[in-house]
Amino acid sequence: MVLRRYLLMMALLLALVPVVRAEPAVADKELKAAVARSLKPLTKGAVGHREKRICLAWHNQGQPIMAMMAAESRGLLIDRGELKEQLQFIATFLSRNKDNYLEGKGQGGQADTAGQALVTLELGEWKADDTTAAVTHYLLQRNADLEYWRANSQRPPSEGSHFTTTYVALRGLAAFYTTEQKEAFEKRREQVRQWLVKTKAKDQEDRVFRLLGLKLAGAEERVIAEAAKELADRQRDDGGWAQLDGGEPRAATESDAYATGTALVALHQAGGMATNDEVYQRGVRYLLRTQGDDGTWHVASRSKPFQKYFETGFPHGTDQFISSSATGWAATALTLAMEPAKDERSQDPSTKQ
Repeated sequence: MVLRRYLLMMALLLALVPVVRAEPAVADKELKAAVARSLKPLTKGAVGHREKRICLAWHNQGQPIMAMMAAESRGLLIDRGELKEQLQFIATFLSRNKDNYLEGKGQGGQADTAGQALVTLELGEWKADDTTAAVTHYLLQRNADLEYWRANSQRPPSEGSHFTTTYVALRGLAAFYTTEQKEAFEKRREQVRQWLVKTKAKDQEDRVFRLLGLKLAGAEERVIAEAAKELADRQRDDGGWAQLDGGEPRAATESDAYATGTALVALHQAGGMATNDEVYQRGVRYLLRTQGDDGTWHVASRSKPFQKYFETGFPHGTDQFISSSATGWAATALTLAMEPAKDERSQDPSTKQ
């Protein structure tokens, strides 16, 4: 009799506990609308940079081109004419310094610049040529005494992490190394793999690009899964990720589109996370909630400027450069969650490695 009463009481208590159900995946229509709104300001900022500068800008060109190519792979219209202009601009920028690359000198930004330029060209499906061969020659010489490529700039979050520099350098090499460079590339890739496996990440940027690097370098699935879990576990209650785990500036310890966009892209492309996974969908919903009416995501800069400020036409004033980068990553993350276009190519340009 006592047992019967106990079981009845437990049943009543359980009936009062709310059932938590995962929200349904965000509809394609909503995702497409958000990405389409982002393409116009991203393209405008890229044009503004091209018209006012002669150097590469990872935030104004790399991330916008990444977002453009991902969007096109899902059936959205992009400005193909401007894409062509951007790729030629970057190729010309490298070709002006071809001799310096062949001599192992590189140019301002060193491995950061070389890797970023090659990755951007790869995203835009640029064909290998004598200039890209000169840049890969340089990358094989740069930091040859180390197991990784050293970050040359200190402009956090996107520049300053050895993991980020190592990833873009290795990816640039993987995309454009020549037949004659294959053996040297494989040796370098193995060195990088060993370094990535044994070296721990210290912050969000490290965690994102360590995961991307481990996948690219061919690490064991177990190691990649551990790195993906470490990154996923840092998701905050609001669905986003923060650049820093603590400290100053305080804004960098709160969720933002840069940290969230990079996390989602890395978790999907390198960590194998399905875009309908609840972790991914929570990130998607965070991005949709925080997108501005102008189609962009605003992220406060924590980088100390060392170049004269100029306007590209992208919103957010002195925060425009990190905000452009954040918008490119966020748009790409949303695009990856869309259903593939019917005539989509066998491999998204956004996922090429």
